[in-house]
Amino acid sequence: MELKDLFYGIQDFFVNVAFAPLDWLRQLQDSSWVAANLINIVFIIVVSVAFVYWCIQLNKFDSQEHHNLNS
Repeated sequence: MELKDLFYGIQDFFVNVAFAPLDWLRQLQDSSWVAANLINIVFIIVVSVAFVYWCIQLNKFDSQEHHNLNS
C-alpha cells in the first residue's frame, strides 16, 4: 500500500460517504427551498432562544448584584 492509496481512500470516504447528506440537500434545493434550508432555520431558532435565555439570566444576576450592594 502506497501513501497515495491512503489519500485516495480518504478522498473516497469524504466524497461518497461523509458528504452524501449535503448532496441530498443540494438536490432537494431544486424542488423546495424551505425544505433545503430547514436545518438553517432550526439552527437560527435554537440560537435565538438561547440568546434570549442568556440575556434574561444576565439581567437576573445583574439585578441581584445591585440588590446585594445596596443592603
